[in-house]
Amino acid sequence: MSFINLKDKVVQIKIVYYGPGRGGKTTNLEYINRRFKKQIQSEMVSLKTHGDRTLFFDFLPFDMGQIKGFDMKIQLYTVPGQVKYNATRKLVLKGVDGIVFVADSQKEMREKNIRSLNQLHENLLGFKESIFRIPLVMQYNKVDLRNQGVPILPINVLEKDLNSKLKVPSFEASAMTGYNVPETLKKIISMTVVSIQKKLA
Repeated sequence: MSFINLKDKVVQIKIVYYGPGRGGKTTNLEYINRRFKKQIQSEMVSLKTHGDRTLFFDFLPFDMGQIKGFDMKIQLYTVPGQVKYNATRKLVLKGVDGIVFVADSQKEMREKNIRSLNQLHENLLGFKESIFRIPLVMQYNKVDLRNQGVPILPINVLEKDLNSKLKVPSFEASAMTGYNVPETLKKIISMTVVSIQKKLA
């Protein structure tokens, strides 16, 4: 549940970008960091694990109004992608309010995407949280590689693999070019804010 600072009248909302290693989670945050410089309150912080990293920063969304008279501060996190860092991933998910699952659209990544989503499901259960209840957006990243002749999974295959039961909003995207990166972010923020408003009602 989001952290509420009564003194400063701020609701801190935690959004985590989750997905397989090298799928584009960090590239998403780097693009957001460049594109929305004015709304970003803190430097992008990188917590190093061996050979992988967790990134996060504070982000003030625009035109989102207030929740019950409280200002909103969004904290964006990525988790380390490699399987061996699952303990770190679990830690980053603690207290999460919304999730962007960044899938890698390359054909060779099909199994890794499915494994990563299953692991997200298990990790959330560890916090008594359900993947079916938490605000979640799917992002099918790296579709730009299609133009370079890289075999890319068709959208209907990605939807069948990852979204046939969840039925959450999904976007084809390219974190490198920024295609649908802001749209993904805006969608998860709006879904998360609605969810928190319901909890506070």
